[in-house]
Amino acid sequence: MRVISGTARGTKLNSIDSINTRPTLDRVKESLFNIIMEKIDDSTILDLFAGSGAIGIEFLSRGARKAYFCDKSHEATQMIYKNLEKTKFIDKAKILKKDYRKCLKEISEKNTKFDIIFIDPPYKENLAVDAVEQIISLELLNQDGIIIVETDEKERELKELEKLQVEVYDLRKYGRVYLIFLSRKE
Repeated sequence: MRVISGTARGTKLNSIDSINTRPTLDRVKESLFNIIMEKIDDSTILDLFAGSGAIGIEFLSRGARKAYFCDKSHEATQMIYKNLEKTKFIDKAKILKKDYRKCLKEISEKNTKFDIIFIDPPYKENLAVDAVEQIISLELLNQDGIIIVETDEKERELKELEKLQVEVYDLRKYGRVYLIFLSRKE
């Protein structure tokens, strides 16, 4: 696993050898960042269910101002810290070792808002829609902000997302993985 582009391009990142984490494939990352390229510069982002932190680090490498990393696993947050040190982005990052609901609540209490939120929970745990619902209800998204959900359960996620104050503005498929791009409904 490596940083694909930007100031830390080519840096090899440490990953977690665990059945609970699966890194986003390089071809999916490349496509994701090509789609949202114009939104990245000087943005504040949240990497929810961050794992090794590779997605958030890719954002920082490509010009994001600040990245928040949330994961409840001690092993994951240690790995994020090591990867941030390796890429020299530690001063642009905040790591939260908490369950995603506690993490979102804490962020809300500090009146932080995001331009981009990336949600990549364990696929079988059905957490993505609840995370989106929390983000919307806590008003964590800036006016023109976007949420990106990585999933392998497109139909389930889309059906549940219809009930929320979000709009699907793009949907991409990469093998068995889907990226769902959301914006707030006005």
